[in-house]
Amino acid sequence: MIRDSFLQLSGSSLARDVVTRTPLKGMARRFVAGETLDDLTRALAEVNREGMGGIANFLGESVHDEAAARQAASAYLRILNRMERESLDAYVSVKFTALGQDISDAFLAQNMAPVLDRAEELGRFLRFDMEGSDYTQRTLDAFEKLWSKGRRNIGIVLQSYLHRTVGDVARMNQLGASVRLCKGAYAEPASIAFQEREEVNASFVECMRMLLWDGANPAIATHDEAMIDATVDFHQSKGIPKSDFSFQMLYGVRRDLQQQLADAGFRVSVYIPFGTHWYPYLMRRLAERPANVLFLAGSVVKESPLGFLWPGKGRTG
Repeated sequence: MIRDSFLQLSGSSLARDVVTRTPLKGMARRFVAGETLDDLTRALAEVNREGMGGIANFLGESVHDEAAARQAASAYLRILNRMERESLDAYVSVKFTALGQDISDAFLAQNMAPVLDRAEELGRFLRFDMEGSDYTQRTLDAFEKLWSKGRRNIGIVLQSYLHRTVGDVARMNQLGASVRLCKGAYAEPASIAFQEREEVNASFVECMRMLLWDGANPAIATHDEAMIDATVDFHQSKGIPKSDFSFQMLYGVRRDLQQQLADAGFRVSVYIPFGTHWYPYLMRRLAERPANVLFLAGSVVKESPLGFLWPGKGRTG
């Protein structure tokens, strides 16, 4: 019930206005590095100092305006150049819809070409995020089109709560493409997605095993300790090297667990979003883990009025 409520709020313009135009925006600081490239750079450098990699995401999706889509592409070019200049251990995560997929396939190809070219020139990896089920096949089709053209510094995200995902994992393994496996954070009908936690977890474990056994540098993205334990157990039982896969976790979520895994010698990367379009992202994070609501409520009460402003320096997540 709580999860569904937050997912509905993520699409509510009224709720967005309330949150983004009041000091309640301070809640987002737990999960979002800030609104500027400097904020992102500080957060990436911080996780690097802690022995973890970073994943940069410029917030925005479902763009229908060419100017906004070009702005997103320009932002990713700036991110790539900044990461290279600062020698950051990081890559970027991109949404096809942020770059203009809903405008046209031709515009998407033209708009993202400079980003792909620059990443390849710098030897940087790009991963394409997965969105709601309306975009699942379109995202995979766009990804495979790039793959067929020889792009190899790219990867994809798959969501274990969809019935189809076991088959999609098999297909990506066949291609040799890197997959980030997550549970999924959109409201989906029972006809296409598992509704019970046990079913989602069972699918996650099945997909995780397929990826570790036969995948290409898979990323296991979860904060669920049971799923992490299942991954560690499988890696140990099959003798799979720690270097063959990684764990990926969200900025501001279970920092203690992130550090424990890194200290144990596992590769860990932290997904760090930034930008002004943080409201839908925040609602989905609260939907995934409603316990975060109590944490954030306590944080907001403790903050001074100035604390609700985006921090200009220091630890922000």
